[in-house]
Amino acid sequence: MTRRLSLASVLAATLAMPASAEEVVVFAAASLKTALDAVAAEFEAETGHDVTVSYAGSGQLAKQIIQGAPADIFISAAENWMDEVERAGLVVAGTRADLLGNQLVLIAHGKGAAPVEIAAGFDLAGMLGDGRLSMAMVEAVPAGQYGKAALESLGIWASVEGSVAQSENVRAALALVSTGEAPFGIVYASDAVADDNVTVVGRFPAESHAPIVYPAALLTEAADAADRAFLEALSGDGADAIFAAQGFAILN
Repeated sequence: MTRRLSLASVLAATLAMPASAEEVVVFAAASLKTALDAVAAEFEAETGHDVTVSYAGSGQLAKQIIQGAPADIFISAAENWMDEVERAGLVVAGTRADLLGNQLVLIAHGKGAAPVEIAAGFDLAGMLGDGRLSMAMVEAVPAGQYGKAALESLGIWASVEGSVAQSENVRAALALVSTGEAPFGIVYASDAVADDNVTVVGRFPAESHAPIVYPAALLTEAADAADRAFLEALSGDGADAIFAAQGFAILN
């Protein structure tokens, strides 16, 4: 995918499309919701096409795609789930590209929570007390997998494992902290930007987990020019600005 496409180039591509509106079906990691909704709305306004986005954990989405769920574009929060879809022969050759990056953060309920130094052996268990640590599913959802890996790397997973409340995706994990049902949680930096009821109290060292990369690709289910145009628009200047404002790193 070519980065930094101008809006003019995206619009030029759409001029060659049929006059009737077409639907683009996107399966996307739940952490993308706030930003991707805005990107989709901008694309719809500029082109007249419809964008339908299904959000869930990347692993759940990958399995649905492999089982035959109709989708035109897949955006995963981890490379391994895109790898699974590609191995199944469902990615259009030459369309996969690393779209975004992210950071893993520790959040607390409310505003003004004291910052914490996240380092080997830090006393997360003591901070939790009798409370729960909200995380996405640690064996199936990328945010949970990254979080568990980070806690293991820092030598504290064993001390907090029994206090972890697992959710089906990272936005559900964010909601538990936002509503005060859990005092702390591990989410992406972009999730924290999207919610005014949480405070980032610390950032996990980049070396404590695998790089957080969001690959995007056109799927073999895609059947019209609007699908490819939206994939290209994800790398345009307008989309870059929206993603950056929501805390994502723009790759390439």
